[in-house]
Amino acid sequence: MFDSLAEKLQATLSDVRQRGTLTEQDIDRALREIRLALLEADVNFKVVRQFTAEVKERCLGAEIVGKLNPGQQVVKIVAEQLTELMGGESAELRFAPKPPTVILLAGLQGSGKTTAAAKLARHLHEHNDSAVALAACDTYRPAAVEQLVKMGTRAGATVYERGTEPNPVEIASWALQRAREEGKDVLIVDTSGRLHVDEQLMQELVRIHAAVTPDDTLLVVDAMTGQDAVNVAEQFAAAVDFDGVVMSKLDGDARGGAALSVKAVTGRPILFASTGERIEQFERFHPDRMAQRILGMGDVLSLIEQAERQFDEREAIELQRKLRRNEFGLDDFLDQLKALRRMGPLSSVLGMIPGLGGQQLRNLKMDERELDRLQAIILAMTPEERHHPELIKGSRRLRIARGSGTSVQQVSQLVKQFGQMRKVMRQVGRGKMPDIGALMRQAR
Repeated sequence: MFDSLAEKLQATLSDVRQRGTLTEQDIDRALREIRLALLEADVNFKVVRQFTAEVKERCLGAEIVGKLNPGQQVVKIVAEQLTELMGGESAELRFAPKPPTVILLAGLQGSGKTTAAAKLARHLHEHNDSAVALAACDTYRPAAVEQLVKMGTRAGATVYERGTEPNPVEIASWALQRAREEGKDVLIVDTSGRLHVDEQLMQELVRIHAAVTPDDTLLVVDAMTGQDAVNVAEQFAAAVDFDGVVMSKLDGDARGGAALSVKAVTGRPILFASTGERIEQFERFHPDRMAQRILGMGDVLSLIEQAERQFDEREAIELQRKLRRNEFGLDDFLDQLKALRRMGPLSSVLGMIPGLGGQQLRNLKMDERELDRLQAIILAMTPEERHHPELIKGSRRLRIARGSGTSVQQVSQLVKQFGQMRKVMRQVGRGKMPDIGALMRQAR
């Protein structure tokens, strides 16, 4: 996400960062590039003007902080202003003092609202341990109810639906009553997608809002529509005073105009972002972390949080034991590989590591198919071969290659690289620093 914008900003700030001293002309030159990058990213032009003016004011009035040189200070100021532009502090849902908390979702047709409803339900179920129900009030779009039932079930939520015949306002009221009777913690009301110029449907949304009196009204915005999404948000705000934004399809947005503009234009923060097609690819939106990702500083906190969700504590202790005793086998490696892939696309995971944003990440040429090949090779082995890969020679390698649809050379390469990895792990497990140089010479 934000690949195009991130690359341009990182290139501009890389030049600034390397300068020992900065003149006002240097700052103006850098801000001109930043201004162009933001405009090309489809950020609202008024927002761009205000942003660059504030950055310049702070840069010219900044004093050197600690050991930061002037160039690094400019980067720090840009990061802080980007954070402020996207909302500053991370926004929270308002939970009702007496359940159920009612969350009303609204949005344009095709904005990904029904998918966002199911993803939000899963997020609240997994992270808040909430009993979540979904109200299927999208009675206009063909198969919308069926889609919500299917996705809601996968999300671990109860779906309240009465088909497409009843009035959506009636369905919403009925669903709220059922949520109260069944002791649900949260009710998410999925409404029909509507055009902001359709007065009849907008009034229907107003009536649903009045019927369920939501604790949170969230507008689902398609990140890929850029500045148009912000214009739509303004129109919705005039009809229904929404509290925050769910940014859908953020993984497909190389520019970032909507995410960077919506808070400044509407005054409403982004609460959540959909970062992929899978139901679990949905996360809280943290302005400071997103600014760091855009500037290539990584996002270590989000990386740790994702890892903690995928790696069980008992499994981690057992893994440490195996490493100390040199019992780490290819089956253990396969388990770690699967857990890593559950964290999301490898490029996204690596993009959270400081220094691996933009061009550096593309230079790695990460290919998800390579992980598929590794998994196929390991699955083609016998349990004994996975535990003792040193047994894999000659005819065994040929059999594994045929079973996995790969070549003998690829099998041999995996066995060799895993052997080297075990040497490193054995040394680390004994508290020693591995001889990386020697290992690299062996790899050639």
